[in-house]
Amino acid sequence: MSPGCSLVTGGGGFIGSHLVSLLLAQGEVVKVLELPDVPLSSGVEVIRGSVCDASVIRHALKGVDRLYHLAANPNLWARDKKDFQRVNHEGSLNVFKEAAKKDLEVIVYTSTESILTGNVRSNAPVNASVQRRLNEMPGPYCRSKFLAEQAAFKAAKDGLPVVVVAPTLPVGPGDRLITPPTRMILDFINARTPAYLNCQLNLVDVRDVAIGHLLAAQYGRPGERYILGNENITLSELLQLIEEITRLQMPKLRVPYWLALAAGVLSEFTSDYITHRPPKAPLTGVRLAFHPMFFNSDKAIKELGFPQNSLRQALKDEITWLVDQGLVTRQIPCYQ
Repeated sequence: MSPGCSLVTGGGGFIGSHLVSLLLAQGEVVKVLELPDVPLSSGVEVIRGSVCDASVIRHALKGVDRLYHLAANPNLWARDKKDFQRVNHEGSLNVFKEAAKKDLEVIVYTSTESILTGNVRSNAPVNASVQRRLNEMPGPYCRSKFLAEQAAFKAAKDGLPVVVVAPTLPVGPGDRLITPPTRMILDFINARTPAYLNCQLNLVDVRDVAIGHLLAAQYGRPGERYILGNENITLSELLQLIEEITRLQMPKLRVPYWLALAAGVLSEFTSDYITHRPPKAPLTGVRLAFHPMFFNSDKAIKELGFPQNSLRQALKDEITWLVDQGLVTRQIPCYQ
């Protein structure tokens, strides 16, 4: 793929910032559409605004060859629940509508693994061909991302060169906005979470996810979904791995699902009506923990050449970054 001009919506986010660095490194002219209060790296053309504003998107797309649409509200709770619908779904509709007016080489849309789980519990990892329904989504964040992904598939059916990627939980350095996976790890390291609800997870190095976006732009088939994941691991196994890396004791108390669900209901009610601050246990997160969250990334590996670098190393790099940022409050004896 020859150098050109790429627009990255949400280029100041966890995945977006790594993607922007890769694009710059390969000689791309990079434009970033991002909210006013999000810091950005130098070397890019910055367009401040929201994907909720069609005129901003129209301006940002001028002279663009390739579009990476990552902008979203990635949190599992919001004070205004309608924000998920406005940003994640309606914002994506705006992006696809404006992109249809341009002659773009490719559009890579960033979905999420959290909309691929369903109500049927199974030990078989979920693959990229799975189809879900709106009524299976466990909260407003998931519903908005499900509808946005459906809009991406429709845009592809209507002729836009849209490739869908669905990252699993990214780990690694540079999560300046502290997204939910990083918050979970940080709270365990800082002993803010005394117990855990065991669940299934799939973790992937955020730097691999950024590479996966470039590979999807180059080799992905329009109208297809690619899961960008790596290692399937239970939360208890993740805590053991963090303990091995940091030599800090991780929680050993495991709570049953019914208790976690009750805590989630109480926590979210308190946040919604009293504190207006993010809950300790977002209800959507608790509900997701009940569903199978093991994933199969074979399609991305075979068709895109998606890398599978070490999860242990990604965690070590993330913990080092968190320490360097002054976010770790406990003394870490050493790394293995």
